[in-house]
Amino acid sequence: MKDLKYLAALTLPVSALISIYFKGGLSYFTAFYAFVMIPVLELLLPHDTSNYEGEEREEKKKSKLFDWMLYLNIPIVFGLVIYTLWDITHTTYATYEIVGLIFSIGIVLGTNGINVAHELGHRQNSFERHLGKLLLLPSHYMHFYIEHNFGHHANAATKEDPATAQYNQSVYSFWFTSVIRQYISAWKLQAKLLKGADLPFLSIKNDMLWYTIFQSFYLALVYFFFAEIGLIFAIGAGITGFLMLETVNYIEHYGLSRQKMASGRYERVREVHSWNSNHVMGRIVLYELTRHSDHHYKSSKKYQILDYHDISPQMPYGYPTSMVLSLLPPLWFRLMNPRIPTNMKPPIDSNTNGGILSRA
Repeated sequence: MKDLKYLAALTLPVSALISIYFKGGLSYFTAFYAFVMIPVLELLLPHDTSNYEGEEREEKKKSKLFDWMLYLNIPIVFGLVIYTLWDITHTTYATYEIVGLIFSIGIVLGTNGINVAHELGHRQNSFERHLGKLLLLPSHYMHFYIEHNFGHHANAATKEDPATAQYNQSVYSFWFTSVIRQYISAWKLQAKLLKGADLPFLSIKNDMLWYTIFQSFYLALVYFFFAEIGLIFAIGAGITGFLMLETVNYIEHYGLSRQKMASGRYERVREVHSWNSNHVMGRIVLYELTRHSDHHYKSSKKYQILDYHDISPQMPYGYPTSMVLSLLPPLWFRLMNPRIPTNMKPPIDSNTNGGILSRA
Protein backbone atom coordinates (compact mmCIF):
# COMPACT_ATOMS: atom_id res chain seq x y z
CA MET A 1 0.00 0.00 0.00
CA LYS A 2 2.93 2.34 0.64
CA ASP A 3 3.78 2.25 -3.08
CA LEU A 4 0.38 3.78 -3.86
CA LYS A 5 1.47 7.05 -2.27
CA TYR A 6 2.16 8.45 -5.76
CA LEU A 7 -1.57 8.40 -6.45
CA ALA A 8 -1.52 11.59 -4.38
CA ALA A 9 -0.30 13.26 -7.59
CA LEU A 10 -3.85 12.77 -8.87
CA THR A 11 -5.17 15.16 -6.22
CA LEU A 12 -4.21 17.94 -8.64
CA PRO A 13 -6.62 16.74 -11.37
CA VAL A 14 -9.21 16.22 -8.62
CA SER A 15 -8.74 19.82 -7.54
CA ALA A 16 -9.30 20.85 -11.17
CA LEU A 17 -12.57 18.93 -11.19
CA ILE A 18 -13.62 20.90 -8.12
CA SER A 19 -12.81 24.10 -10.02
CA ILE A 20 -14.92 23.00 -12.99
CA TYR A 21 -17.86 21.74 -10.94
CA PHE A 22 -18.28 24.60 -8.44
CA LYS A 23 -17.15 27.44 -10.69
CA GLY A 24 -17.20 30.97 -9.29
CA GLY A 25 -14.27 31.76 -7.04
CA LEU A 26 -13.49 28.06 -6.83
CA SER A 27 -12.47 28.18 -10.49
CA TYR A 28 -9.09 29.07 -8.99
CA PHE A 29 -9.09 26.20 -6.49
CA THR A 30 -6.30 24.26 -8.20
CA ALA A 31 -3.97 27.25 -7.89
CA PHE A 32 -4.91 27.55 -4.20
CA TYR A 33 -4.36 23.85 -3.65
CA ALA A 34 -1.03 23.72 -5.49
CA PHE A 35 0.53 26.88 -4.10
CA VAL A 36 -1.06 27.29 -0.68
CA MET A 37 -2.33 23.97 0.65
CA ILE A 38 0.55 21.81 -0.61
CA PRO A 39 3.24 24.23 0.68
CA VAL A 40 1.53 24.22 4.11
CA LEU A 41 1.53 20.42 4.08
CA GLU A 42 5.21 20.48 3.12
CA LEU A 43 5.97 22.52 6.22
CA LEU A 44 4.00 20.18 8.47
CA LEU A 45 5.21 16.84 7.11
CA PRO A 46 8.72 15.51 7.89
CA HIS A 47 11.58 15.20 5.42
CA ASP A 48 12.53 11.76 4.16
CA THR A 49 16.18 11.24 3.26
CA SER A 50 16.02 7.45 3.08
CA ASN A 51 17.04 5.48 -0.01
CA TYR A 52 16.03 2.00 -1.11
CA GLU A 53 18.79 -0.60 -0.88
CA GLY A 54 19.48 -4.15 -2.03
CA GLU A 55 16.59 -6.47 -2.80
CA GLU A 56 13.93 -3.89 -1.96
CA ARG A 57 15.48 -1.52 -4.48
CA GLU A 58 15.39 -4.17 -7.22
CA GLU A 59 11.75 -4.93 -6.46
CA LYS A 60 10.80 -1.27 -6.75
CA LYS A 61 12.77 -0.93 -9.97
CA LYS A 62 11.02 -3.88 -11.64
CA SER A 63 7.50 -3.20 -10.36
CA LYS A 64 5.10 -2.22 -13.15
CA LEU A 65 2.81 -0.54 -10.64
CA PHE A 66 4.94 2.60 -10.76
CA ASP A 67 4.71 2.66 -14.56
CA TRP A 68 0.95 2.29 -14.57
CA MET A 69 0.60 5.17 -12.12
CA LEU A 70 2.31 7.28 -14.77
CA TYR A 71 0.23 5.94 -17.66
CA LEU A 72 -2.94 6.76 -15.72
CA ASN A 73 -2.20 10.45 -16.21
CA ILE A 74 -2.72 10.27 -19.98
CA PRO A 75 -6.49 9.66 -20.04
CA ILE A 76 -6.92 11.94 -17.02
CA VAL A 77 -5.08 14.89 -18.60
CA PHE A 78 -6.77 14.60 -22.00
CA GLY A 79 -10.13 13.82 -20.41
CA LEU A 80 -9.93 17.00 -18.32
CA VAL A 81 -8.92 19.13 -21.29
CA ILE A 82 -11.67 17.80 -23.55
CA TYR A 83 -14.35 17.99 -20.87
CA THR A 84 -13.41 21.55 -19.92
CA LEU A 85 -13.44 22.59 -23.59
CA TRP A 86 -16.90 21.09 -23.95
CA ASP A 87 -18.12 22.68 -20.72
CA ILE A 88 -17.02 26.23 -21.50
CA THR A 89 -18.80 26.09 -24.87
CA HIS A 90 -22.06 24.80 -23.35
CA THR A 91 -22.11 26.83 -20.12
CA THR A 92 -22.22 30.56 -19.54
CA TYR A 93 -19.07 31.59 -17.71
CA ALA A 94 -17.92 34.97 -16.46
CA THR A 95 -14.53 36.06 -17.77
CA TYR A 96 -12.89 35.66 -14.35
CA GLU A 97 -14.15 32.05 -14.21
CA ILE A 98 -12.61 31.26 -17.61
CA VAL A 99 -9.32 32.71 -16.39
CA GLY A 100 -9.56 30.58 -13.25
CA LEU A 101 -10.10 27.43 -15.30
CA ILE A 102 -7.18 28.34 -17.58
CA PHE A 103 -4.96 28.44 -14.48
CA SER A 104 -6.45 25.28 -12.99
CA ILE A 105 -6.17 23.13 -16.11
CA GLY A 106 -2.82 24.72 -16.96
CA ILE A 107 -1.40 23.64 -13.61
CA VAL A 108 -2.53 20.08 -14.32
CA LEU A 109 -0.88 20.27 -17.75
CA GLY A 110 2.36 21.36 -16.10
CA THR A 111 2.36 18.72 -13.35
CA ASN A 112 0.47 15.65 -14.54
CA GLY A 113 1.27 16.49 -18.15
CA ILE A 114 4.77 17.86 -18.73
CA ASN A 115 6.26 16.46 -15.53
CA VAL A 116 5.07 12.93 -16.34
CA ALA A 117 6.15 13.44 -19.96
CA HIS A 118 9.61 14.28 -18.66
CA GLU A 119 9.79 10.99 -16.78
CA LEU A 120 8.52 8.94 -19.71
CA GLY A 121 10.78 10.80 -22.13
CA HIS A 122 13.83 9.32 -20.42
CA ARG A 123 12.66 5.73 -20.72
CA GLN A 124 14.45 3.18 -22.89
CA ASN A 125 11.17 1.88 -24.31
CA SER A 126 10.17 3.84 -27.44
CA PHE A 127 6.45 3.38 -26.72
CA GLU A 128 6.83 5.11 -23.37
CA ARG A 129 8.79 7.93 -25.00
CA HIS A 130 5.93 8.41 -27.48
CA LEU A 131 3.47 8.56 -24.59
CA GLY A 132 5.64 11.27 -23.08
CA LYS A 133 5.57 13.29 -26.30
CA LEU A 134 1.77 12.93 -26.39
CA LEU A 135 1.51 14.48 -22.93
CA LEU A 136 3.53 17.48 -24.15
CA LEU A 137 1.01 18.21 -26.92
CA PRO A 138 -1.63 20.24 -25.03
CA SER A 139 1.11 22.45 -23.55
CA HIS A 140 2.48 23.27 -27.04
CA TYR A 141 5.86 22.02 -25.84
CA MET A 142 6.69 18.90 -27.83
CA HIS A 143 10.10 20.36 -28.70
CA PHE A 144 10.96 19.92 -25.01
CA TYR A 145 11.71 16.26 -25.68
CA ILE A 146 14.58 17.05 -28.05
CA GLU A 147 16.01 20.03 -26.20
CA HIS A 148 15.81 18.40 -22.78
CA ASN A 149 17.23 15.01 -23.68
CA PHE A 150 19.89 16.12 -26.15
CA GLY A 151 20.58 19.64 -24.90
CA HIS A 152 19.79 20.23 -21.24
CA HIS A 153 21.31 17.01 -19.91
CA ALA A 154 24.55 17.76 -21.70
CA ASN A 155 24.70 21.46 -20.86
CA ALA A 156 23.00 21.73 -17.45
CA ALA A 157 24.60 24.23 -15.05
CA THR A 158 26.40 26.08 -17.86
CA LYS A 159 25.65 29.30 -19.73
CA GLU A 160 25.10 27.21 -22.84
CA ASP A 161 21.98 25.72 -21.25
CA PRO A 162 18.79 27.78 -21.74
CA ALA A 163 17.12 25.91 -18.86
CA THR A 164 19.72 26.89 -16.23
CA ALA A 165 18.92 30.13 -14.41
CA GLN A 166 21.93 32.35 -13.84
CA TYR A 167 22.93 33.92 -10.53
CA ASN A 168 20.61 36.89 -9.71
CA GLN A 169 18.42 36.24 -12.75
CA SER A 170 14.74 36.70 -11.90
CA VAL A 171 12.20 34.04 -12.79
CA TYR A 172 10.39 36.54 -15.05
CA SER A 173 13.53 37.16 -17.09
CA PHE A 174 14.14 33.43 -17.13
CA TRP A 175 10.70 32.70 -18.59
CA PHE A 176 11.57 34.70 -21.70
CA THR A 177 15.16 33.56 -22.14
CA SER A 178 14.43 29.91 -21.47
CA VAL A 179 11.29 29.62 -23.63
CA ILE A 180 12.86 31.35 -26.62
CA ARG A 181 16.33 29.82 -26.37
CA GLN A 182 15.03 26.28 -25.78
CA TYR A 183 12.86 26.45 -28.89
CA ILE A 184 15.76 27.71 -31.00
CA SER A 185 18.04 25.11 -29.44
CA ALA A 186 15.59 22.32 -30.27
CA TRP A 187 15.72 23.25 -33.98
CA LYS A 188 19.52 23.39 -33.90
CA LEU A 189 19.72 20.01 -32.21
CA GLN A 190 17.28 18.56 -34.74
CA ALA A 191 19.43 19.89 -37.60
CA LYS A 192 22.48 18.32 -35.99
CA LEU A 193 20.73 14.97 -35.60
CA LEU A 194 19.63 15.03 -39.25
CA LYS A 195 23.13 15.94 -40.41
CA GLY A 196 24.61 13.12 -38.34
CA ALA A 197 22.24 10.68 -40.04
CA ASP A 198 22.96 12.24 -43.47
CA LEU A 199 19.29 13.22 -43.88
CA PRO A 200 17.82 16.40 -45.45
CA PHE A 201 15.75 18.95 -43.55
CA LEU A 202 12.56 17.79 -45.29
CA SER A 203 12.85 14.28 -43.92
CA ILE A 204 10.32 12.00 -42.28
CA LYS A 205 12.84 11.81 -39.44
CA ASN A 206 12.58 15.55 -38.75
CA ASP A 207 10.69 15.36 -35.48
CA MET A 208 10.51 19.13 -35.08
CA LEU A 209 8.47 19.35 -38.28
CA TRP A 210 6.15 16.65 -36.99
CA TYR A 211 5.77 18.45 -33.66
CA THR A 212 4.83 21.65 -35.50
CA ILE A 213 2.25 19.78 -37.56
CA PHE A 214 0.76 17.92 -34.58
CA GLN A 215 0.48 21.04 -32.44
CA SER A 216 -1.04 23.09 -35.25
CA PHE A 217 -3.52 20.30 -35.98
CA TYR A 218 -4.42 20.10 -32.28
CA LEU A 219 -5.26 23.81 -32.15
CA ALA A 220 -7.12 23.60 -35.47
CA LEU A 221 -9.28 20.79 -34.07
CA VAL A 222 -9.97 22.78 -30.92
CA TYR A 223 -11.05 25.75 -33.00
CA PHE A 224 -13.22 23.59 -35.27
CA PHE A 225 -15.10 21.92 -32.41
CA PHE A 226 -15.04 24.61 -29.71
CA ALA A 227 -14.77 27.91 -31.62
CA GLU A 228 -12.85 30.98 -30.48
CA ILE A 229 -13.47 30.51 -26.75
CA GLY A 230 -12.09 26.99 -26.93
CA LEU A 231 -9.00 28.13 -28.83
CA ILE A 232 -8.33 30.91 -26.33
CA PHE A 233 -8.71 28.45 -23.47
CA ALA A 234 -6.43 25.84 -25.08
CA ILE A 235 -3.69 28.37 -25.81
CA GLY A 236 -3.95 29.94 -22.35
CA ALA A 237 -3.92 26.61 -20.50
CA GLY A 238 -0.96 25.44 -22.58
CA ILE A 239 1.02 28.59 -21.81
CA THR A 240 0.24 28.19 -18.12
CA GLY A 241 1.46 24.60 -18.34
CA PHE A 242 4.81 25.39 -19.90
CA LEU A 243 5.39 28.37 -17.58
CA MET A 244 4.88 25.91 -14.72
CA LEU A 245 7.64 23.82 -16.26
CA GLU A 246 9.91 26.82 -16.71
CA THR A 247 9.40 27.86 -13.10
CA VAL A 248 10.50 24.37 -12.06
CA ASN A 249 13.46 24.63 -14.43
CA TYR A 250 14.31 27.93 -12.76
CA ILE A 251 14.54 26.53 -9.23
CA GLU A 252 16.20 23.24 -10.24
CA HIS A 253 19.56 24.72 -11.20
CA TYR A 254 19.38 28.34 -10.07
CA GLY A 255 22.86 29.83 -9.67
CA LEU A 256 24.65 26.49 -9.89
CA SER A 257 27.47 26.15 -12.40
CA ARG A 258 30.00 23.64 -13.63
CA GLN A 259 33.63 24.66 -13.76
CA LYS A 260 35.64 24.71 -16.96
CA MET A 261 38.72 22.50 -16.98
CA ALA A 262 42.11 23.35 -18.53
CA SER A 263 41.00 21.57 -21.71
CA GLY A 264 38.19 24.10 -22.15
CA ARG A 265 35.54 21.43 -21.50
CA TYR A 266 33.18 21.58 -18.57
CA GLU A 267 33.49 19.16 -15.69
CA ARG A 268 30.97 16.34 -15.85
CA VAL A 269 27.51 16.83 -14.34
CA ARG A 270 27.54 15.73 -10.73
CA GLU A 271 25.13 15.60 -7.79
CA VAL A 272 26.16 19.14 -6.78
CA HIS A 273 24.76 20.74 -9.94
CA SER A 274 21.02 20.46 -9.12
CA TRP A 275 18.97 21.54 -6.14
CA ASN A 276 17.55 18.66 -4.13
CA SER A 277 14.52 18.56 -1.83
CA ASN A 278 13.37 15.78 0.48
CA HIS A 279 10.08 17.40 1.46
CA VAL A 280 7.64 14.51 1.27
CA MET A 281 4.61 16.19 -0.27
CA GLY A 282 6.52 17.75 -3.14
CA ARG A 283 8.32 14.48 -3.79
CA ILE A 284 5.07 12.56 -4.11
CA VAL A 285 2.97 14.95 -6.21
CA LEU A 286 5.89 15.54 -8.60
CA TYR A 287 6.93 11.88 -8.91
CA GLU A 288 10.30 12.45 -7.18
CA LEU A 289 11.29 15.30 -9.49
CA THR A 290 12.60 17.01 -6.36
CA ARG A 291 15.43 14.47 -6.19
CA HIS A 292 16.73 16.16 -9.28
CA SER A 293 20.38 15.80 -8.36
CA ASP A 294 20.24 12.03 -8.76
CA HIS A 295 18.17 12.35 -11.93
CA HIS A 296 20.97 14.31 -13.59
CA TYR A 297 23.55 11.94 -12.18
CA LYS A 298 21.80 9.06 -13.99
CA SER A 299 18.88 10.22 -16.13
CA SER A 300 17.66 6.73 -17.05
CA LYS A 301 16.90 5.86 -13.41
CA LYS A 302 13.17 5.48 -12.74
CA TYR A 303 11.53 7.98 -10.44
CA GLN A 304 10.69 5.50 -7.67
CA ILE A 305 14.34 4.63 -6.98
CA LEU A 306 15.94 8.07 -7.22
CA ASP A 307 18.38 8.61 -4.36
CA TYR A 308 19.22 11.36 -1.94
CA HIS A 309 22.90 12.42 -1.95
CA ASP A 310 24.13 14.35 1.07
CA ILE A 311 26.57 16.32 -1.10
CA SER A 312 23.72 17.78 -3.18
CA PRO A 313 22.73 21.39 -2.42
CA GLN A 314 19.50 21.33 -0.44
CA MET A 315 16.54 23.65 -0.88
CA PRO A 316 15.17 25.05 2.39
CA TYR A 317 11.64 24.30 1.20
CA GLY A 318 9.99 21.88 -1.17
CA TYR A 319 9.60 22.53 -4.89
CA PRO A 320 5.97 23.81 -4.74
CA THR A 321 6.87 26.27 -1.97
CA SER A 322 10.05 27.29 -3.79
CA MET A 323 8.08 28.00 -6.97
CA VAL A 324 5.95 30.48 -5.02
CA LEU A 325 9.02 32.10 -3.44
CA SER A 326 10.70 32.44 -6.84
CA LEU A 327 7.89 34.80 -7.89
CA LEU A 328 9.25 37.28 -5.34
CA PRO A 329 12.80 37.86 -6.66
CA PRO A 330 14.23 39.90 -3.74
CA LEU A 331 13.07 37.27 -1.25
CA TRP A 332 14.29 34.45 -3.51
CA PHE A 333 17.76 35.96 -3.91
CA ARG A 334 18.03 36.59 -0.17
CA LEU A 335 17.04 33.02 0.58
CA MET A 336 18.98 31.16 -2.11
CA ASN A 337 22.13 33.16 -2.90
CA PRO A 338 23.84 32.35 0.41
CA ARG A 339 23.21 28.64 -0.20
CA ILE A 340 25.02 28.56 -3.54
CA PRO A 341 28.52 27.05 -3.17
CA THR A 342 31.14 29.81 -3.12
CA ASN A 343 33.11 28.34 -6.01
CA MET A 344 30.01 28.54 -8.22
CA LYS A 345 29.26 32.21 -7.61
CA PRO A 346 30.38 34.81 -10.17
CA PRO A 347 33.24 37.05 -9.04
CA ILE A 348 32.56 40.32 -7.26
CA ASP A 349 33.88 43.50 -8.85
CA SER A 350 35.17 45.55 -5.92
CA ASN A 351 35.30 48.63 -8.12
CA THR A 352 31.57 48.62 -8.79
CA ASN A 353 30.31 48.56 -5.20
CA GLY A 354 29.90 44.81 -5.06
CA GLY A 355 28.33 44.41 -8.49
CA ILE A 356 28.35 40.97 -10.08
CA LEU A 357 30.68 40.46 -12.97
CA SER A 358 29.45 38.25 -15.77
CA ARG A 359 31.32 35.02 -16.37
CA ALA A 360 33.62 34.80 -19.32
